Amino acid sequence: MMKNILKRKVLLASLLVGVLVVAGLVFALLNKKPMPIHQPVSVKAMKVVVKDTDVYQDYVGQVEAVNDIQVRSKVSGNIVEKFIKGGEIVRAGQPLFQIDKRTYEAAVSNAKAQLAQAIANYENAKLDADRYKTLAAQDAVSRQTSDTATSVALQDYQIVEAMRANLKQTEDNLSDTLIVAPFSGKLGVGDDLSLGAFVTAGQTVMCTLSSPDPMYVLFSISENDYLNMFKNGIDPMNSDVGKNIVLTLSNGTTYKYPGKIAEINRGLTQNTGTLSIKALFPNPDNILVPGMFANVVLKEGNLKNAILIPQMAVQQVLDKTFVTIVDSDNKAQMVPVKMGPRVGSFWVVEEGLKPGDNVIVEGFQKAPTGTLVKPTETTPESLGLK
Repeated sequence: MMKNILKRKVLLASLLVGVLVVAGLVFALLNKKPMPIHQPVSVKAMKVVVKDTDVYQDYVGQVEAVNDIQVRSKVSGNIVEKFIKGGEIVRAGQPLFQIDKRTYEAAVSNAKAQLAQAIANYENAKLDADRYKTLAAQDAVSRQTSDTATSVALQDYQIVEAMRANLKQTEDNLSDTLIVAPFSGKLGVGDDLSLGAFVTAGQTVMCTLSSPDPMYVLFSISENDYLNMFKNGIDPMNSDVGKNIVLTLSNGTTYKYPGKIAEINRGLTQNTGTLSIKALFPNPDNILVPGMFANVVLKEGNLKNAILIPQMAVQQVLDKTFVTIVDSDNKAQMVPVKMGPRVGSFWVVEEGLKPGDNVIVEGFQKAPTGTLVKPTETTPESLGLK
């Protein structure tokens, strides 16, 4: 009897559990959420730009003065007067320093006296020579005596010429005690000598002077860039390209005066394999100063029907370059590309894209290859690109 009761209880419990399990399954089925459907990723895209494009290259340049010298004296002595101070603008011929000239004045006086004595000796010797010449013609003296007198007069004449040269040298030395500016320019600051300083001829630097207008900008271009110019029909020295060079200053502003190529080195620099070039820029406002760095913008050529894309669309992975395009099925496709020169906010594509390709410029990070995308067409103007 007890066994039957126990069996019934177990059976009822099993039935109850079964009912609960079925109810749970039914509830789960009724409340099951549908599987998510992938939505297209929103991106911004634009058609590649196809147009003839001038190609420019930027080169780092350094400003140099056309004339930049260390002023040295031709004579030795103490500085007794100083007419300038550092940083001044001076004109050609303007006095800078006065060296003690007393010794040189004495040398001039002595040279004058020596010249006067030599002239007197020569004049006496010439009179003797003329007299002996007349007597020799009359056979009053021997021909040898006449020739000897003529030779003495000639020697005295040479002494006179030597004394004239000596006087000229002493006068030049006296004149050189006044140090003047060899050209108009600006003096250096803090490198000029003080009163009383002793100057050694040809050695002591008295001050530095540089011409302010015009100014050179020295820069170097690679061998390939130089060859590309000629490939594109550009002679950097003689073409209009070399006569209208743009200079960008370190604060990003464009220098308002165009420059021109003035000098090209005879060969490549062995250590760097680059070609040194000097461009000449007007500097009437004295903005350019020696030692300043600036970017030289030089035209390298013109590309016909070049394909351009915004630089912001380019992806670089290790040494590879890619862009993401929207294919005909509105799916993202990452394609490898070969890039050319940069032009403003754009980049020239040499290989990998064709006219009509739609390039993703914003949102490609969340759209790997094969992702369904919803492109919003944009333009360079709306992106603020130039």
